[in-house]
Amino acid sequence: MIARTHDLAAITALGLAALLAPAHAISLSTLIFAIIANLVGGIIPDIDQPTAPFWRNLPIGNIFGKIFNKMSGGHRFMTHSILGVAVIGYIFFVILNFISPIIGSVEVNVVWWAFIIGMLSHLIMDTFNKEGVPWLLPISIKIGFLPIKALRVETDSWVENWVIFPGLVMFNCCLYLVNYQYILHLLRTMVV
Repeated sequence: MIARTHDLAAITALGLAALLAPAHAISLSTLIFAIIANLVGGIIPDIDQPTAPFWRNLPIGNIFGKIFNKMSGGHRFMTHSILGVAVIGYIFFVILNFISPIIGSVEVNVVWWAFIIGMLSHLIMDTFNKEGVPWLLPISIKIGFLPIKALRVETDSWVENWVIFPGLVMFNCCLYLVNYQYILHLLRTMVV
């Protein structure tokens, strides 16, 4: 999947989690940080790809991207597994706790969960790709949804661009339209 599909899938997963989980009051800054962390989590598994936007936007990112690619075992390997989610999630948690004095009233746990939801949505979406995902690493079997590889989606194909992405847009529209009153209630009473 391409970055915009992963971003939309991450926001979709976060929206579902927010609607299904019991709500508690959070600050506006926590909400903003959680959305940003979710979007970052939605694309962070692709840092194992030297051409990822993350590396392209750093001054000498192409060099670091190539090094990280070799260290992580290549694209769709360590960062696309439960082990990768655990390791990257732990590193993100440590970073959040380190900067927590700077970010003030931001609830670190909410932001961390939003990040993890984004990462997991990435892995779920890539499970639909032809290559599959090594969910159970160090067991290097790649798991893909739809047992027949020929029926799986190719990255940036017409199926992704004209079926999956518009399907996610329509799902979000329906999700937010059906729950509009409840979402307004949450925003008015839970975001302080």
